[in-house]
This record gives sequence, structure tokens and C-alpha cells, in this order.
Amino acid sequence: MTEEQRKTLEAWVRAGTTPQRTVLRAHICLLAAEGWSNNAIAKELRTSRPTVIQWRKRFAEKGPVGVAEDAPHGPSKKALSAGKVKAIVEATLHTTPKDSTHWSTRTMAKAQGVSNATVCRIWDAHGLQPHRVKTFKLSKDKRFVEKLTDVVGVYLNPPDKAVVLCVDEKSQIQALDRTQPGLPLKRGRCGTMTHDYKRHGTTCLFAALNVLEGKVIGSCYPRHRNVEFLKFLRKIDREVPKGLDIHMILDNYGTHNHPNVKKWLTKHPRFHLHFTPTSSSWLNLVERFFGELTRKRIRRGVFQSVPELVATIEEYIQLNNENPKPFIWTKKAQEILEKVGHCKAVMETLH
Repeated sequence: MTEEQRKTLEAWVRAGTTPQRTVLRAHICLLAAEGWSNNAIAKELRTSRPTVIQWRKRFAEKGPVGVAEDAPHGPSKKALSAGKVKAIVEATLHTTPKDSTHWSTRTMAKAQGVSNATVCRIWDAHGLQPHRVKTFKLSKDKRFVEKLTDVVGVYLNPPDKAVVLCVDEKSQIQALDRTQPGLPLKRGRCGTMTHDYKRHGTTCLFAALNVLEGKVIGSCYPRHRNVEFLKFLRKIDREVPKGLDIHMILDNYGTHNHPNVKKWLTKHPRFHLHFTPTSSSWLNLVERFFGELTRKRIRRGVFQSVPELVATIEEYIQLNNENPKPFIWTKKAQEILEKVGHCKAVMETLH
């Protein structure tokens, strides 16, 4: 080792930005230059003897440059053939174990005679996740295209001098109280809560989401009949300025088509109803608001009474209205119809 090479390696060791693998290799070469044996170097640096031998050899061949570069890795002798990879992919897609509904990495590895890590790499490369399943339901509404086009048209091209409201009920919201107090969040440990709970009753939230502004008109009632829906319609009528028409997007629940509701709507011509197709709750943007409410305030909440639950919901609506963030609809009706058509074609092919 020349003096210049020694200074280079020592500079790498002292520098705080040098990668640790390079620091280890430099230490090996510096100790070897001082006459240390391979075993002594390995023990001192807590590494293996073959590692010491490898980097001493690399330094002898290329000097400090050889230490800074990673050792070349040739093709693995245990690399799987393309046929074996294809067999694993085909087995994942078209077969199942005898004792299960889907493959795991370990059951597939055992069946194919490879390692668990190998199956993981192949599944990751091909985007396969047998352990996951997503739910879906295609609408069988005979007027699906008509209703879809109507609702999406209201989202993308809202009428002039009108307010567009997404209306729905979130029913059976339970006031759940835990049987024991949970432990708070601390460093190294997440918060805890008991798996069992006490029920203190339920409430039903009627909500109308202003599509343009993101504000919500909401009321909680013990039940969700046409009586409560009429009360909510009157509240909407009071809170929306008189000079504006009201276009409401809502589902086909029986309450919304009750004779008493139709009679009231006849007397209030500024209300215009746009119904979503059956089994298409995803078309109603207020469902996104319900999801946020559940995630942020209800799912992990502890409520000792229904009034406490109602107060929490009303507080959340108030805070949302102080700093509203509207949900923006972007999908065109034709794009949705193409995707639905593709799903139907796939289902018909499978069956």
C-alpha cells in the first residue's frame, strides 16, 4: 500500500458521508497493511474471514477504486427458468390449494419446490395478490344509462342559478361505549381499546352535501321515515336562499318516493330530484362525507349516550363547514359506461 493510497482510505474512514460498506472495506485494507492476519481483522471488525479475503484481493487488483466499487455479481446459479416462473404464475391464477380458497406464499412455495422469498418476488413482479379480494356489484337497473347520464351531467354541468345537493341518510349510527378505559398512545406503543363494547342506542344522520362549496346541511333523528325526511326537506328549504333552485341527488330508498314526500315536493317546485341507479351508491358524493365522518370521529369514538354521539356529529359538521373542501367529480358518463361494459363482458366470459 502506497502512502497516497493509505491517505485516501483514511480520509474515507474519517468522512461522515462515506457509505458504511466502504468504511468497512477501508478498515480491512488498513489493518491488513499493518500486518494483521485475516482472522484477527474479521474478529476486530465483526465480519467474516471470506469478506476480509475478498476485499484484500480487490484492493490488490484495483487499489482504492476496487474498494469503493461493489463486487461484480454474475448471474445466479439458482436463477429460475422462464418455464418455472410461468408455472408459478399459472398455478396462482388458475388453481387453488385443496384445503384453502387461495394460495399463500408458503403453500405455493411448497407446492412448486421453491423458496417463500422466490414466490414473493414473482408475485410482486406480476402484480399478484391472492390474499386480497375486492367487493363489487353491477347495477341491474333497467334505466341505468339514463340515470347515470343524468347524475353525472348534474355534476359536470350544474344548472345555472341553482344549488346541487347530494342527499342521503346514514342510519343506525351506534353510540358505543367500551367496557374498559383504553390506554393512551405513547412512544413505541399504539393506543388501545377493548374489543367488546356497550350499546347506548342509535341515531340516523340526514345530510345534504353542497357539491360546489363542500358545506353540509345535517340533522340527526331517531328514525329515518318519510316524516323525518320531510322535516329535513323543510330545513333545506329554510337554509338555501329563496332565489335558487335545488337539485338533489339521492338514491331510490322508499322514503324518498313516499306519497307524502311527493305531495310536499309538488308544492315546492324549486326542488328537482335526480335518482341514482340501484346498487350505485358510489354515484352519490355524500357517501364520501359519511366515510370521512366514520373514519375521523365515529369508528374510534367512545359515546356514553345518544345525545353525546349526536353532539359529536354536529360538531364535526360545524367544523367541516368552517373550512369546507368539496369533492370534485371528474369521470364522464361514457368512461363509466365503458368500464361497466368491460366488467360485464369479463363476467360473461368467466361464466
